[in-house]
Amino acid sequence: MELSRKHMVASNSRFLVYIEVIILLPYFSLPGLNLLGLTSPVVRGNDIDQKALLHFKSKIIGDQLRVTESWNSSIHFCHWHGVTCGPRHQRVTKLELEYLKLTGSLSPYMGNLSFLREFSLAGNNFYNQIPREIDRLRRLEILVLTNNSISGEIPSCFKLIEVEIEGNQLTGEIPTFLGLLSNLKYLSFAYNSLRGSIPPSLGNLSSLETLALKRNSFSGITPEALEQLTDLSYFSIDDNAISGTVPVAMFNLSNIIIFSVGGNKIQEYGMGSKLSTKADVYSYGILLLEMFTGKMPNDERFKEGLCIHNFVEAALLEQMIEIINPMLFQERVRRGTIADIILSVNNLKNDRHF
Repeated sequence: MELSRKHMVASNSRFLVYIEVIILLPYFSLPGLNLLGLTSPVVRGNDIDQKALLHFKSKIIGDQLRVTESWNSSIHFCHWHGVTCGPRHQRVTKLELEYLKLTGSLSPYMGNLSFLREFSLAGNNFYNQIPREIDRLRRLEILVLTNNSISGEIPSCFKLIEVEIEGNQLTGEIPTFLGLLSNLKYLSFAYNSLRGSIPPSLGNLSSLETLALKRNSFSGITPEALEQLTDLSYFSIDDNAISGTVPVAMFNLSNIIIFSVGGNKIQEYGMGSKLSTKADVYSYGILLLEMFTGKMPNDERFKEGLCIHNFVEAALLEQMIEIINPMLFQERVRRGTIADIILSVNNLKNDRHF
């Protein structure tokens, strides 16, 4: 009887031990170890992101505002300054470090942030080339590198919606593959050193709303394919060396608000010795632009100080009123003379605040 009781106690003990092992076993999985505080807060899935960010930090040689001091192991990298992670997988989806007086180069390890959707470093002093590894960011939608000293080629991330790389040191030509970025709405390469012609492939960007290419060294003509950009509201190619004519259909784009082409070699500037009021509306727009800004045309026919005001007056004489929108000068148009209207135009030029 005693032997039987001892056997039962031993059996029960083994049963209790078995139950305890089953209960404790979950704590030895990764989530369980985290609850017990026995593991690092970074697990294998997003350890790649942390390493990429630390390598990005290592390339920063100037941090006046001590922005990246928080980038250390004392807190999870999702809480580092400028870093945003997705709630589900705790992967970096946004890196925003704008106007923080950072100086350095871009790390090629940025290409490992495979969940990154927004990348903005505007208003700093990053230099050297855009790493080719950024091409691997297949989820990237917004790329803003405005006002740095970045050079190199433009990345080919095919989900891009917004590309702002104005105010840098980009050289070379606009790659034709940009015409494949079907989601692109905003494209700005203004204030760089890009050359060559504007690729016709940009006409394939059916969602494009802004195209800013001013202050580069573009030449050639404005492609007729740009007539297909029906959503375009902002178009700026100022201060390049573009010649030829602007496609007439671009003036029929229903959403256009800003259309800026000054400082080029457009044919309509002073073509021939006599201008006619039957010239196309684009010529009139150019003339008015020059009258309001007082800017000298670039065509070689304008020499020895001849200004657009005198040229228009000599060419059109009493027909000048036909190129001016009467809504701008209602009272003077209704009661005044041509001289009054010319005076009004010059006064607007002198009083402008833009």
